[in-house]
Amino acid sequence: MRIAGIICEYNPLHLGHRRQLSALRARLGDDGAIVCLMSGDYVQRGAPAVFPKDLRAQGAILCGADLVLELPVTASLSSAEGFAARGVAILAPFCGALSFGAEDPDPAGLWQAAEALLSAKFPPLLRENLDRGVSFPAARQAALATLGVDPALSSKPNNILAVEYCKAILSQGAKMEIWPLPRPAGMTEGLPDPENPAASALRAQIEGGRPFLAYIPEPARPLFSSASVHTLAAGERAVLARLRAMEEADFQALPYGSEGLWRKLWKAARREATLEAIFAAVKSKRYPRTRLQRMVLCAALGLTEADLAVSAPYVRVLALNRRGGEALKIARQTGVFLNAGEKTDGPFSRLERRGEDLYGLFAQGGPEAPGPGKKVAFLENCP
Repeated sequence: MRIAGIICEYNPLHLGHRRQLSALRARLGDDGAIVCLMSGDYVQRGAPAVFPKDLRAQGAILCGADLVLELPVTASLSSAEGFAARGVAILAPFCGALSFGAEDPDPAGLWQAAEALLSAKFPPLLRENLDRGVSFPAARQAALATLGVDPALSSKPNNILAVEYCKAILSQGAKMEIWPLPRPAGMTEGLPDPENPAASALRAQIEGGRPFLAYIPEPARPLFSSASVHTLAAGERAVLARLRAMEEADFQALPYGSEGLWRKLWKAARREATLEAIFAAVKSKRYPRTRLQRMVLCAALGLTEADLAVSAPYVRVLALNRRGGEALKIARQTGVFLNAGEKTDGPFSRLERRGEDLYGLFAQGGPEAPGPGKKVAFLENCP
């Protein structure tokens, strides 16, 4: 069985995602399987997923995926490099190809950029640019430009993640092809583009209570028509309570706090009254907003730098169809797959359950009670 993987968030699932799934189905044929490794309750930009993971997983199956696995929270809250590396490590043992969107989906250019990042020449060039006081993304872009990499590959968001996927494949010695697909710009005059909606613009529609279902693939619309919406702002009081109860040593243990950033956050959390004020006080051109959000969300969830460094001992199954069941038989040979809601014990399972229990505090309509463990969704009549 040919299996292609996608590392994704579906935050939210939109029309562009369905087109990717359709393109993969055309390439694989009816005998192949599409496996999505999807972020769960929390996403890489440092926020709760706008819709619950079980609905997003079911929506993916209804729109063409065959098996949806949950990317562990310690991977979904990692930097782009860690997000890509953990995802590739999970999929590579049973997926022959990795598909992703990119503004410039030229495989040769993506491989060249990945090789430049792994070259011995890159670290000193990066340090040289960082020492000039520029932000990490700008320093990285300048270093890659010196090595002859097209600036577009280190400045556009989907390109950046695509290059990280390629770098992870190379560094891990994974036997995976890459199947990049074009990812057009996704906004029209600040609104989601009707054909290629940007996830950020679509989230703004959803979070603002404005119509959004036209941007969701038709088979999945019933799932989201009345789904609860989750945002970082809705859980602000819970996050502030956690930040104000933390000791100095707790801030020091947070991920992403190097170069004294943890100390700036610690002081701001004791001085400012809102999350926005905290971000404004700590943010600088050197530290992007997403890094701060991940840091604050990790604080709210009780995740330390040491926690994020540990690879998850298992990966949960969220949803599947018949083809997905066949792919899961192959995936289980890696020995790390569990069904959603299956009882486990140990530090990672307790960390995982804590995150699930806290997710309801980010609901826009008010806190939701912790729910029971999720069951795997099996959907029979799917593409």
